[in-house]
Amino acid sequence: MRIDDHGFRIDLPTPWEGAVSSGQVSRTVSERAARRGLTVQTPPVLHLSSTQMPSLRGDFGSGAVDLLTAGDAFIAVVEYGTEVLGTATFDTGPMPRRLNSRDFQPNGLQRQIPGQAGYQHFCTENGRPLCLYVVIGATHQARRLTRQVNTILPRLEIASR
Repeated sequence: MRIDDHGFRIDLPTPWEGAVSSGQVSRTVSERAARRGLTVQTPPVLHLSSTQMPSLRGDFGSGAVDLLTAGDAFIAVVEYGTEVLGTATFDTGPMPRRLNSRDFQPNGLQRQIPGQAGYQHFCTENGRPLCLYVVIGATHQARRLTRQVNTILPRLEIASR
């Protein structure tokens, strides 16, 4: 599977799948912004998974991570607005392309799911403020799943906006 959308490019091996989406803004927020002469921007989100993903997912994979088995991994690359560029949170260099199994912790999850572990890293790559969020399906499979994730991350190209 090949993805080339919103400046995210990757060729995924089987059985991995992926999708790029833009966050949704409520009508109330859009109307409030319009009254102030502002436009609400919804930066893109890239989701990659070693298993089939549901069509409805939260930015950090809610809905998808719930379906991970012990042998699966999920990757989200969430882009933020340009207003955060240069802040300490995002001033960590480019997105890592190689992780260590010790990087994954149960308390690294957005929402704790028994047996799973997560990793989160804020960064800026090619002028784009990003959060890399990775979930592995089982802590007891951390080494194997980290190797799997490490075959995917180096394939990801992030173009400047």
